[in-house]
Amino acid sequence: MNTSVNIAGVTFKNPVMTASGTFGSGMEYGEFVNLNELGAVVTKGVALTPWPGNPTPRVCETSAGMMNAIGLQNPGIDTFIERDLEFLKGYDTKVIVNVCGKSVEEYVGVVERLADTDVAMLEINVSCPNVKEGAIAFGQNADMLYNVTKEIKNHAKQPIIMKLSPNVTDITEMAKAAEAAGSDALSLINTITAMKIDIYKRSFALANKTGGLSGPAIKPVAVRMVYQVANAVKIPVIGMGGISNYEDAIEFMMAGAKAIAVGAMNFHNPYTTKEIVKGIEHFMEKQGIEDINDIVGCVK
Repeated sequence: MNTSVNIAGVTFKNPVMTASGTFGSGMEYGEFVNLNELGAVVTKGVALTPWPGNPTPRVCETSAGMMNAIGLQNPGIDTFIERDLEFLKGYDTKVIVNVCGKSVEEYVGVVERLADTDVAMLEINVSCPNVKEGAIAFGQNADMLYNVTKEIKNHAKQPIIMKLSPNVTDITEMAKAAEAAGSDALSLINTITAMKIDIYKRSFALANKTGGLSGPAIKPVAVRMVYQVANAVKIPVIGMGGISNYEDAIEFMMAGAKAIAVGAMNFHNPYTTKEIVKGIEHFMEKQGIEDINDIVGCVK
């Protein structure tokens, strides 16, 4: 039985990854999950310099999910390489680094610092606001997405994954722009912009007013977008958004995802990723599936 998948020339032992921002770099989850069992650890977003993030409160629960406005708080690339990558070297799993920046130059700076590391792939977070363009997110304008993808591709030693924002009119337009600019793969979806008001305090639940909605509430939207993108481009797709169990993971793969990433459920149940790995294996055995790749995009 084969559970391995290949994305842009990189082979993963199974299709189960962690979603950026929900798993740190694995250090916090070491007592719950053997990182060797995962297809890949996708790290929290890292920038060229330390980012403090947004003011608190910046996390709140919603029905069937959660909202966050963390603001990509991170220690910066130097600390990340010395601490996080050093920790991950001790495990037999692929490492994908999520890269963020507020300008094309900042993205490129991080990518160049990672060029000589053992990182397998780079996931580029294009939900970051472009400060030079009035804080419009890179992933919400096809031309901007094309330009940042092309520039990063010109400097990256590793294959790149552009992480698409769902906060657009046509997700396939963004996917095609990233593919045309040379992206090796795509991951989607990032969180959906949302809001919650505390009716007793008569104030916003998050200091930022809006935040990113994640968790089971967004799964049907994510499956739809993954299906659309997988049928619009020729490069591999990594699906995420509300995956809670192996059935959700299989659903994403049948919609066209080559691999999947678990996000908000890591907070609810830190064993989720390894349970999904086992669940996929059990599903394949019961269904007589010899190769996990046979189900990718099988629903048309």
